[in-house]
Amino acid sequence: MDEIKNYLWKVEEGVEGKDGQQSLGPVYRSIFAKDGFSKCPEGIQTCWDIFSQSAKKYPKNTMLGRREILNGKAGKYVWQTYQEVYDQVLKIGSAMRTVGVEPGDRCGVYGANCPEWIISLEACNGHSIYCVPLYDTLGVGAVEFIIEHAEVSIAFVQEAKLPLMLQTLPKCAQVLKRLVSFGAVSNEQRSQAEGAGVAIYTWHQFLELGQDHAVDPTPPRQDDICTIMYTSGTTGEPKGVLLTNDSIVNSIAGVDHFLACFNQTADEKDTYLSFLPLAHIFDRVVEEFCIYKGASIGFWQGDVKLLVDDVGELRPTLFAGVPRVFERIYSGIQSKTTQAGGLRKLIFDFGYNYKLHWLKKGLKHAKASPLFDRLVFSKVKQGLGGRVRVVVSGAAPLAPHVEEFLRVVTCAYVVQGYGLTETCAASFITVPDLLSMQGTVGPPMPNIEVRLQSVPELNYDALGEVARGEVCVRGRTLFVGYYKREDLTNEALVDGWFHTGDIGEWQPDGALKIIDRKKNIFKLSQGEYVAVENLENVYGLCSAINMIWVYGNSFESVLVAVVVPNKETLERWAKEIGEDHDFSSLCQNPRAKEFIRKELNNVAKQNGLKGYECLGGVILEPTDFDAERDLLTPTFKKKRPQLLKYYKGAIEDLYQQLKKK
Repeated sequence: MDEIKNYLWKVEEGVEGKDGQQSLGPVYRSIFAKDGFSKCPEGIQTCWDIFSQSAKKYPKNTMLGRREILNGKAGKYVWQTYQEVYDQVLKIGSAMRTVGVEPGDRCGVYGANCPEWIISLEACNGHSIYCVPLYDTLGVGAVEFIIEHAEVSIAFVQEAKLPLMLQTLPKCAQVLKRLVSFGAVSNEQRSQAEGAGVAIYTWHQFLELGQDHAVDPTPPRQDDICTIMYTSGTTGEPKGVLLTNDSIVNSIAGVDHFLACFNQTADEKDTYLSFLPLAHIFDRVVEEFCIYKGASIGFWQGDVKLLVDDVGELRPTLFAGVPRVFERIYSGIQSKTTQAGGLRKLIFDFGYNYKLHWLKKGLKHAKASPLFDRLVFSKVKQGLGGRVRVVVSGAAPLAPHVEEFLRVVTCAYVVQGYGLTETCAASFITVPDLLSMQGTVGPPMPNIEVRLQSVPELNYDALGEVARGEVCVRGRTLFVGYYKREDLTNEALVDGWFHTGDIGEWQPDGALKIIDRKKNIFKLSQGEYVAVENLENVYGLCSAINMIWVYGNSFESVLVAVVVPNKETLERWAKEIGEDHDFSSLCQNPRAKEFIRKELNNVAKQNGLKGYECLGGVILEPTDFDAERDLLTPTFKKKRPQLLKYYKGAIEDLYQQLKKK
């Protein structure tokens, strides 16, 4: 490990395990924290400090914007300044206190990102009320669980989500006593709420209430809880992650310090497109960071089909997304390039390979190929609004081929981050403009310490020549526990170290590569262990597919997979062999299944997968996995137990067919 010099600073040596204990790798910090962790800005200790000070510093700057709807069509962005938002925050906070919500009480926010979401959040911050975000994709059962578990006494609700929220009242009215709609409230809805003993207000009514009954803010202390953020959960019930003001402020300070080391931090001239769920820590920290910098936040219309239009109108300078968003961008550009064909495709491919060559040689993205940036890739940049200078991917692993593609064609800095709700988002982030870190999550942020812990039953050795093990994190960005779950807290937090459950591998330059998930490993009937996430990352390199879920168990000797094929690729193959079927019918075609299986296994062999890691059979699914069917979390992570439940019958049939061969 001594060769890791570039971005890691060794704090403690590793420890060999004794008496059944697991070996611990050395403790590392970022090289930028060699002389100490990032310090919080002077005078800023809480999220309320971030917002209130920015309101004083940038009162006339545009803060929150949404598109004006004229004759049913979205027009220009209409903005509220920092001062205007601050005035509304004071009124909403006063109204909450007037109706009996006290510091330390819990306030739910349920709906898609919008200005009212942020205003509600900041009102909570100003009065030491715990904000409890609710994903807008959650159904009645999950909403009921969180409201009851967190004892939410007031909830702000998007107008479109109000009918669903009202369905929870028979179970939740014991704790939930007040509802505020971001929009209108019908007479029927008012009767339904009041009949359950719940007071209900429109947004404007609540603003007027706060204006008539002003209550001074009761700001929190540094170590006070700021939010109870429920993990979207790939298995089991959601866990309420307790994050303090100190955690969030330290996370923002770390991001600022890291980016400043590369002259890439934000300022008041930046614009950010808010479309990732604010109920997730990734977007929450990004937006808090933008507020800290006095930047502008424009909200999408809430429809993924209109996202491109929103991007074109807002023209953001900062763009944060999750891998599924970037995979769609990748597939869309590839499809258009293929359809263009001829000379245009030839020029695109030549320019791509030319620029990639010079990026690999170490040139910065702006200097690798200015000519092709102007002639070819400027069109991609215009598709992202024309002003994007930093693209950030988080919440799940970004496939290496997609990351490489973005680095070449976006004409922007592309970085990938890694973190969890429990670590308050970004714990690692790749170094801007360093192509060699592709496929990794970069070095640690300058506000945490990291070590790997051996997992001997899976042959991961934290003290090996190539150090591999469970990623453990320590620092002030960590959560303080799971709400009402001391058992889970004690399991995850050991001697100040948070055990992430992810398997990491240190790279020679100090970057971390996430190679596995401790719990996403199973044994086949012949005794071979299979690391399923690693396989899915490899199979994801296959251009013939859009999505894949690999499955196996200890009663079967081969792996199978449910695959969403690339529509254009499969239809082109069908045309070439004379199969005249629509896409859904093709997905049932045995020849199509065998074609996709062979394409996947070719990729497996090219990337050195072992024989037992190849696929024995596939199920073709014409529709992307989605959150609506509970197959993905709101941040597009696969929910494996739910996928198994959904496809159980098809998988059992497939295994029966394979045994007959």
